[in-house]
Amino acid sequence: MMRWRSATKLVTWIKAAAASKFRFTAQFASTLRRDPEAVTLSITTPWSNGPIEGHINRLKAIKRQMYGRAGFELLKARVLPWETSNAAEDPFFISIAGPKRG
Repeated sequence: MMRWRSATKLVTWIKAAAASKFRFTAQFASTLRRDPEAVTLSITTPWSNGPIEGHINRLKAIKRQMYGRAGFELLKARVLPWETSNAAEDPFFISIAGPKRG
């Protein structure tokens, strides 16, 4: 169902899962019965929150790595993308890259 984004067999699958002898599968199926329209839409629509979850995971990893080691400015430098238009004028960028040569 998920691979082909088709919810045509959803009701059949929920009935089979609810009759399962595995308690957690049956409980999951009964939860899906609460809002079948939302379940159908989640299968058939092309949108995903995967990219957002990836960014959140990246931010949390950076936060764990830097816990207790550095201040807000370094965290800001690691999290936010560089702005190439005025990065050479940014005092924080200059302190990392060194003075201009030439």
